[in-house]
Amino acid sequence: MRPFLAFIPILVLALCGCDRESQVERATREGILILGNSNEPKGLDPHLVSGVLESNILHALFEGLCSLHPSEDGTALPGAAERWEASEDFTTWTFHLRPGGVWSDGTPLTAHDFAFAYQRILSPKLAAQYAAMLYFIRGAEAFNRGETDDFSTVGVEVVDDFTLRIHLRGPMPFLPEVTKHYTWYPVPRHAVLRHGRIDDRFTDWTKPGNLVSNGPFTLKSWRVTHHIEVERNPHYWDAATLTLNGVRFLPISNTYTETRMFLDGQLHATYTLPPEMIEYARERMPDMLRQEPYVGVNFLRCNVEHPPLDKPEVRRALALAIDRRSIIDNILQGGQQPATGIVPPFGGYEPPGDISFDPEEAKRLLAGSGFENARGLPSLQLLTTDRDVSRRLAEALQAMWKQHLDLEVRIVQREWTTYLQQQQDGEYDIATGGWIGDYLDPTTFLEMWRKDDGNNNTRWSSREYERLLGVAEGTPDPAARYGVLADAERTLLAEIPVIPLYWYTTNYLIRPEVKNWNPLLLNHHPYKFIRLEPDR
Repeated sequence: MRPFLAFIPILVLALCGCDRESQVERATREGILILGNSNEPKGLDPHLVSGVLESNILHALFEGLCSLHPSEDGTALPGAAERWEASEDFTTWTFHLRPGGVWSDGTPLTAHDFAFAYQRILSPKLAAQYAAMLYFIRGAEAFNRGETDDFSTVGVEVVDDFTLRIHLRGPMPFLPEVTKHYTWYPVPRHAVLRHGRIDDRFTDWTKPGNLVSNGPFTLKSWRVTHHIEVERNPHYWDAATLTLNGVRFLPISNTYTETRMFLDGQLHATYTLPPEMIEYARERMPDMLRQEPYVGVNFLRCNVEHPPLDKPEVRRALALAIDRRSIIDNILQGGQQPATGIVPPFGGYEPPGDISFDPEEAKRLLAGSGFENARGLPSLQLLTTDRDVSRRLAEALQAMWKQHLDLEVRIVQREWTTYLQQQQDGEYDIATGGWIGDYLDPTTFLEMWRKDDGNNNTRWSSREYERLLGVAEGTPDPAARYGVLADAERTLLAEIPVIPLYWYTTNYLIRPEVKNWNPLLLNHHPYKFIRLEPDR
């Protein structure tokens, strides 16, 4: 509790305020929304990032075939496409683009830009971590794996400048939802090729002054570790709907600093809230506290190539020695729920419920794996981020494994970019992690554990698991499909390369001046519908 107690005098001073116009008041008057955004983004190329904090910015800059609804989960609004239709079996979708759609530099936006974007993200040399998001397209996986270099074998058909037809490898009635994800955004062919080849990584095309976008905003400035600011795109097709003049994203990694800035009138909304502050905010400023469902799961990745984590019995022993309820009640304090599986319960899907707290069974499994006790195990490292809450979670796991299994684990904290890179490079034993749904279907939590998926990073794969995912993809009946997906999840949990910890909620502060910011399961708030009104 010491960080919170030390924070109280700062809170009191911040709440006292003064008579001068605050930064937020000035920004409200100028129509600039100021948001905490957790960390410095890895980049602004939709094909080379994979995080929530990057997506928050990309949603402002780009727009896919379909766009986000401001208040309804699972509803796709017209975006770059003004309408669409599907074949009877949902394997072919035709999208009709707006004839008047243009990029922010005035260049016409056509179906060729979407085809170029899909070819780019699937190009093997680009090595897009999120390329698998397009594997729903017929032939996309083979092209991405280098089994062919002929993009005409991929089910992306440009019928004419304003008609794009997508041929899928199986029935997919929820494709419009998926096209809202940034991996399906178009990228400007003319701008990308001005700064390199189609498959060159991290070129200058995304820098201020070079970035051309098709969303409601354009990139105004990027000051590393300080802010990214976007401004109105006058060429956006629905510019008349916009009331904001811009959005400023601040990369504040320290949650206590972020809360202090909010209370000091420097932010309209925080990215999150320190656990110790939740009860304080509930009592002192309930009108500014938001606690909402969030379709996501927190978990531990296990590098199954590192002994003893190559043994499923050891991984399950680690899982059963974790008291998830204690972690939620004593560290997180935000209404989270213990995760019994990888997929959160939503939309009629019920997780198999195979994971619980059972220290006696954990000890038995450890002994059955060939180790009489943990002293015979090789030493293990737990990789996590440099946030305070991450450290405390890691320390709780460390203590539980010591108490219940007599296992020694060393905590390794790294800043965000290094933390991500070490996982991609396999330089870890166990790593904290999390996943927020990209769309409202269980596959958003299951597809990533396929072999060689850019977000897997566990080195685990299973032919049976992938077979079941394939069966589900070809199953049109929703209830039967969910049953097959549950079988796939059971297969994953049986070998447990990833250990579920808890299902997310989102806890944050937001000022009353921010209007039309509604609770949404994926926490994606379309900025073009947001209004700022002075609090009177």
